[in-house]
Amino acid sequence: MKRSLISALIISLSLIPCSCGTEKTTDAVNSVSVSSGAADYSALDPTGSGWGFVRVKGSPPELPQKQIDMLEKYNGVYLDHSGEKYLYLTFDEGYENGFTPVILDVLAKTETPAAFFVTGPYLEKESALIQRMIDEGHIIGNHTVHHLNLPKQPADTVAAEITGLNDRCLELYGYEMKYMRPPEGEFSERTLAVTNDLGMKTIMWSFAYKDWDVNTQKGADYAYESVMPYLHDGAVILLHAVSSDNASALERIINAAKQQGFVFRSLDELPVLSDQT
Repeated sequence: MKRSLISALIISLSLIPCSCGTEKTTDAVNSVSVSSGAADYSALDPTGSGWGFVRVKGSPPELPQKQIDMLEKYNGVYLDHSGEKYLYLTFDEGYENGFTPVILDVLAKTETPAAFFVTGPYLEKESALIQRMIDEGHIIGNHTVHHLNLPKQPADTVAAEITGLNDRCLELYGYEMKYMRPPEGEFSERTLAVTNDLGMKTIMWSFAYKDWDVNTQKGADYAYESVMPYLHDGAVILLHAVSSDNASALERIINAAKQQGFVFRSLDELPVLSDQT
């Protein structure tokens, strides 16, 4: 199914405030029936699967093979399997906490590409930052309109959450999104299939740490020591831009990684799975 097919079924969405990983919204999302020739997702497993793993110093994390297989069946990515010393830096942006300008300054200074996965309210409220990300060559990713837990939603709502943000981003900034990160890191076979049918690539991650709680920030050294031991070839790194620790430590992390021979690349440079196996 092409993106245009589902897009024709989606009605306009009103964007409401929410916070990535913290504040939840109970507002219902307007949706329509996925019918009239659209794919039937009823046979696909709707059971949610959380993206949890065991971190391994210097190596990719330990993950259930079933999760990896399901993700990659629908062209999702969590790791560059090429074996090269590449890193992919990504940030989740549910709301602005004042640190994104600092992060962008560091990325510009170190000539490092990144991807920012934003929600609907962020797209609406932070136009100057979104435009700066685009102007400076970074990727704007889709973190859905309302940051809902997607496996708990019907397929038409999943499509609306993704397409609504894509359409609004194109309308406001002339920018077409290509990558989606599911809220709460949770997906199902059904949500992966819908995302793939929309022409979007699901981007998970192979490194993250507990950095999103703004009330438990522990300083730049803590962030640095939390990240550096777990860098590994092909890592897709997830950081939250609301973290003062991350903003303070980012330049040091980037420079130290480069000194170790790592090269930061854009998600657009991710090898396709057929080239990695």
